[in-house]
Amino acid sequence: MNVSRTSLPRELYFFYEKNTGVSHFHVEAGADGQFPVEQAAGLLAMHCLVRGQSPRDCVVMVQAASDSLEGLTEKAEQLLQAGHSVGSSVKLTRREEEVLGGVMRSLANKEIAASLNLSERTVKFHVSSLLAKFRVRGRMELVREAARHTAAPMTMAPPSVSPREARPSVPPPHTYSQVARNMGPIALTKRQLLA
Repeated sequence: MNVSRTSLPRELYFFYEKNTGVSHFHVEAGADGQFPVEQAAGLLAMHCLVRGQSPRDCVVMVQAASDSLEGLTEKAEQLLQAGHSVGSSVKLTRREEEVLGGVMRSLANKEIAASLNLSERTVKFHVSSLLAKFRVRGRMELVREAARHTAAPMTMAPPSVSPREARPSVPPPHTYSQVARNMGPIALTKRQLLA
């Protein structure tokens, strides 16, 4: 069976930044299946000129053939399930789990404190403790590491309300525009107008 080279899908060459792993651009192989050196060199030079980088700051990657990746997804899923079954090596208190749930929902310390009925200082203490336990320096790293270490998503428990604090809900006060819409004109006597 003779299949011409042009009928096969062309290879793509992706240019990644070494330090960050960010893909900036790609080029497609020529009709002859060869790497387009002139086109790639021009794009790489423009990219480096604009970003103030060197061509050595980039790495070129080629998409692997699908037959060479056979079984990869299945094996990765098995390993992922095994990792989740082991559980988290980081032990957290109930309160730390609640605060972590708020951090993972991108809430500010003040919002977490209000929802858990804690002081903002206490929340800051728990966040600092979480940063130390997960061995990270910032909230974004904390979210990433917590997601890696926990099988179940972290949720912030609703604050518990004691029966003494339970009150029937009171409708919010009317705003001026609501009052004006809900009421018709009010007739006032001359005496009321002068008062």
